[in-house]
Parts: sequence; C-alpha cells; structure tokens
Amino acid sequence: MPTVSIVPITVANLHTLQDIALNAYGDHYLHLWNDGGAWYIERCFSDAALKAELEDANAAFFLIYAKEELVGFLKLNIDKALDNYSSEEALELERIYLTKVASGKGVGKQVMRFTEQFAKERNKRVIWLKAMDSSHEAIRFYEQNGYNLCGTYRLDFEAMKPEYHGMVVMRKELK
Repeated sequence: MPTVSIVPITVANLHTLQDIALNAYGDHYLHLWNDGGAWYIERCFSDAALKAELEDANAAFFLIYAKEELVGFLKLNIDKALDNYSSEEALELERIYLTKVASGKGVGKQVMRFTEQFAKERNKRVIWLKAMDSSHEAIRFYEQNGYNLCGTYRLDFEAMKPEYHGMVVMRKELK
C-alpha cells in the first residue's frame, strides 16, 4: 500500500485543486454526459465555482498524495444534516476523486479512515455520502468500508444522460 498524505488546502491552492479535479473527473465520469462533461466541469470546477467552495467555512478540502504524487482530492461538508441526524451530528463526504492510476491501490481506504478520524474529532455520529447507483464498484467499496444504503436520490442535471440520474445515499454510524 502506498504512503498516502492528505493535506488541507485553501483558495491559494485553487489551480492545483482544479488540475487534479479535472484529471480525476476525466478519468472516470465523462461518459455520463451528453456534452462530454463540459456543463458539469464549468459548473463545479471553474475558477469561480472552486473559489466559492474553498471559501465556504463548512467545506473542508484536501489534496491526496500517494508516494508524493498528487492523485486526488477530498471534499467534506463538516455540518450537513441527514434524515434523523442534525447538522451537528452528521458529516457529508461529498467528493472523493482519485485518478485512475491511484484506483484500486488502497489509497481510497486510507482516505476513508482519514474521513472517519476527521468526523470523530468533531464528535460526529454519522458520515454520509451519495454515490451513483450505476457505480457498482464504488458502492461495493463503500460497503466494504462500513457504509450501508439508507436512501435514494435523483440528479436533475439536464446535460446528463438520463440513465445516470440515479443515486444511492449511504451512511456509516460512528461508535
């Protein structure tokens, strides 16, 4: 398993974040879109979009390095309610994006442990996330890391191919 470093970032790292976001997203998700992902990339990874997210006090962003190579990023929403859990009790793992080269090498497992530790340090009772219902490998990965299905969700992105609008909501209760 490679040595993994997970480093917090700020607006000063915007272009580094943008580069890895585009690389990792491009490795895995462009097939979801009628326009090759252009609409989503502009909406989520433009300078303005990333700057706004990085300036959000409730969002925590991290760059992920494996053997000192930048291989992905993580976005956590620190206080984000879920069902019967208040925002004080729940943390959302909004994005964990890894490049294809880092996938399947144990990096994600270390990121999941980091996320759990981050949540426990903030006295969270649950971590939750949304995953595409068509991403069977991702769902299996989350299940292997202790997450259970707890709901469904539908994306309302008109540029996205209709067969990819379905999401599952998963959660892990912390002890």
